[in-house]
Amino acid sequence: MNNKYYCVCGVVTIDNKILFVRHTYGTAKGRILIPGGFVKENEMPHKAVEREIFEETGITAKVNSILSVQFKPEQWCIIFLMDYVCGTPHSDNLENNEVLLLSAKDAVMRDDITNLSKRIMQTIMNKNFAALNKSDYTATTSNPDEYLIFGVI
Repeated sequence: MNNKYYCVCGVVTIDNKILFVRHTYGTAKGRILIPGGFVKENEMPHKAVEREIFEETGITAKVNSILSVQFKPEQWCIIFLMDYVCGTPHSDNLENNEVLLLSAKDAVMRDDITNLSKRIMQTIMNKNFAALNKSDYTATTSNPDEYLIFGVI
């Protein structure tokens, strides 16, 4: 079961350029944005963003840290910084019809970038963030495959 309330997206850097997709539906139709999507029922957010990026672009990437979290009354979204693992970027031709690799500077200059993606790129360019890194701590009552905490050293 999918939902429209919990969403994730990921900043993936490949050869000093950031991965973007051109969206094919909704309010972002025709615009570029960093890839992501909705968290499925009983799915951890870090697994959701890894799945969504693979489904939409063919890229395998792993979560490194949390860049930011956006909260709105109708939805929250976690923006992850991701490590590129492998794969050649390509469109899924469903949710997007183009995959682009752009520098943050080139991305913010475009008229077809979503507001959130533009703000994320400005933040990255200015290095004006303190990412929450993954911790190696696991609660003693938790299964390490079902537990993840960021920012706790």
